[in-house]
Amino acid sequence: MLISKLPHVGTTIFTTMSQLAADSGALNLSQGFPDFDGPDALREALARHVMAGHNQYAPMTGLPALREQVAAKVATLYGRPVDAASEVTITPGATQAIFCAIQALIRPGDEVIVFDPCYDSYEPSVQLAGGICIHQQLSLPDFRIDWQRLADVIGPRTRLIVLNTPHNPSGALIDGDDLDRLAALIRERDIYLLSDEVYEHLVFDGREHASVLRHDELYRRSFVVSSFGKTYHVTGWKTGYVVAPPALSAELRKVHQYVSFTGVTPLQWALADFMAAHPEHIAELPAFYQAKRDLFCDLLAGSRFGFKRAAGTYFQLADYSAIRPDLDDVAMAEWLTREHGVASIPISVFYQQAPADLRLVRFCFAKREETLRQAAERLCAI
Repeated sequence: MLISKLPHVGTTIFTTMSQLAADSGALNLSQGFPDFDGPDALREALARHVMAGHNQYAPMTGLPALREQVAAKVATLYGRPVDAASEVTITPGATQAIFCAIQALIRPGDEVIVFDPCYDSYEPSVQLAGGICIHQQLSLPDFRIDWQRLADVIGPRTRLIVLNTPHNPSGALIDGDDLDRLAALIRERDIYLLSDEVYEHLVFDGREHASVLRHDELYRRSFVVSSFGKTYHVTGWKTGYVVAPPALSAELRKVHQYVSFTGVTPLQWALADFMAAHPEHIAELPAFYQAKRDLFCDLLAGSRFGFKRAAGTYFQLADYSAIRPDLDDVAMAEWLTREHGVASIPISVFYQQAPADLRLVRFCFAKREETLRQAAERLCAI
């Protein structure tokens, strides 16, 4: 008889809602991917490298040219000089990077602190390593870390703290003061950090992304994860990277080489070419997505949904208390999809135990203007 190692894990809510959207003919503002394509020059570079014969294994740690582009970006944006050979690892997606970092660090009985609502891959990765997740709820309504509660749960078995900024699903940001407080809290302890920063370039209203890469003290004990897919509108390319000090990178690579060994070679060539030729893409990204956020929110202003504009990511939370307070958020997301033709994601699925009165759904605004206008028209009609 097969005994599941993940008995409480089923099909993810993202798959479920995307399938429901397809079955219902609804506009899919649930799963986090654009309905537009990546830059022409990037896709042309991929075709060029495929035809040039760059189709065999890349080095296990990633194509040197791409690792060098990542190192150059980190130095330019965050003032962090990193060695491309020993501190940058290319992975087939950020989720795999997170998995490998957790497997490299966590031993049976170790505790890992995660902040709810949190991305759904964290806990299964910890469980497969034999660890235990300690869930701390972010303070509502602003999704901030409660520092006293965090201090109270840190103990002798705490091995890892997982940060996520900009935060999925809320769009909230950590700031420099938060990083300083975290550093002071763990300074005398053997605790590591996993900083999930896949939306690092999607920060709005003139604010600055407070990356762990900017923080000398924290970086020494951190894995910092990011995503080419989110940055270059090619989520289906499933390519990400990890920046970590040499000793931590070495441990991560021990796991990575037996999970996938390496990422897809022509994708790495294309990304390296595009990053070198088009550095303006990253600089323009905040304004590009802020315009989409503002369009969607301006159109929703006439609806019965309540919201505060997201500070980052390409997700917008909406409170439906004035519409169907009788429905929990899973039922609400299904009702919106089936009855009104707009698919969203319920927020409770990001919690170990969600607040009973939570009435929030998440919409993805990484969509064409036409899609956003159609979705907002349907939501305003409710």
